[in-house]
Amino acid sequence: MTPRLVRACRKEDVDRTPAWLMRQAGRYLPEYRKVRETHSLLDICADAELTSQVTLQPLERFDLDAAIIFADILLPLVPMGIDLDFVPGRGPVIRNPIRSPSDVAALAPFDPRDHLSPTLEAISSVRAVVAKDAAVIGFAGAPFTLASYLIEGGPTKNFGRVKSFMSNEPAAFLALMTKLREVAGGWLTAQAEAGADALQLFDTWAGWLNPVTYEQQVLAHSRFVFDSLKETSCPTVHFAVGAPHLIELLSRAGSDVLSVDWRLPIDEAWNRFGVDCAIQGNLDPTVLLGSEQHIFEAVTDVMRRVNGRPGHIFNLGHGMLPETPPHAVTIAIDAVRSYEAATA
Repeated sequence: MTPRLVRACRKEDVDRTPAWLMRQAGRYLPEYRKVRETHSLLDICADAELTSQVTLQPLERFDLDAAIIFADILLPLVPMGIDLDFVPGRGPVIRNPIRSPSDVAALAPFDPRDHLSPTLEAISSVRAVVAKDAAVIGFAGAPFTLASYLIEGGPTKNFGRVKSFMSNEPAAFLALMTKLREVAGGWLTAQAEAGADALQLFDTWAGWLNPVTYEQQVLAHSRFVFDSLKETSCPTVHFAVGAPHLIELLSRAGSDVLSVDWRLPIDEAWNRFGVDCAIQGNLDPTVLLGSEQHIFEAVTDVMRRVNGRPGHIFNLGHGMLPETPPHAVTIAIDAVRSYEAATA
């Protein structure tokens, strides 16, 4: 049986709208917090059994149509020679950031099947236990987002370092993006080989670029990643945060599905695509902090805007917030199901 989400990605008929939520496995779940009492994020990612356990936690609680493997987009940087840590209160910290062309040249190639095998083993394990009509999603960070973390050294408020590097060291930036697109493509291919049914590319920070810069220095590298995945049987999803101004360009990168954030109504985003791809999204994550009525009305608005158009995957317009009460997820998924029942 082909998973429901995969069929939706291909705009085929489905019996119901597939639904899953970005960051559905994570800090808002008490069972996840219990695991984190004794294991760091990197500990979990280095252990296939723990990765599988955390990945499956939301499916044991909620009526979801996909499991997204628990990992982090920065994991592939470690075997390239990057000193990465996750610091409480700060997030990811890179202790040897990219500052010069020689730093780019020093980044080492690697085989993800050797260096990231726990995640691949977890994908195979999860695929063996989830329902056949549910999908397992693999993912990777897009070249620009990985480059941003590498150059900034961690979270940033203005992306000054990466933008400066792009303008002052264009050849080195091109070399960096070329390396990172190979990494992203190879990492996603390995996840497909391990059993992933669909693959999502997260370009988290692309929205900080203007359209000209994105088109000239970023678009071709994301397109390279999607082109490299055509030989797999997996449909692909592309997601960028805060990027309504890039919708037309993002749709040209070559994914089967464009995942849109909450800043743009989903029907308007769909109508602006330069190509007729499927769409994922796009409930504002903060809606899940509101009342049951507020959640129901917001979910219903998303579904009304989609209006039964083929190729819709219900999701958030960004990741789950840590303070989200778990029962809010149940309310949201029930609202999707009840809308479809009422309009059938």
